[in-house]
Amino acid sequence: MTDRPARPIYVNLADAADYLSVSVKTIRRLIADGTIPGYRLGAKSLRVKLDDLDTAGRRVPTAGWWPGVS
Repeated sequence: MTDRPARPIYVNLADAADYLSVSVKTIRRLIADGTIPGYRLGAKSLRVKLDDLDTAGRRVPTAGWWPGVS
């Protein structure tokens, strides 16, 4: 049996918003500012890759850490 590469999973904007616990409007903003890529499938269907959602967030430093301060 041959191992096939994993296929990307595309989700609609509502599912993407649920996945990140944000609004659909926020997902649209993230696509518009280039934080996550959007993929047009057909005339009206806009999707995002689930893997792209995992990398969309930024780590926030903890309260005890600040750049340049020991």
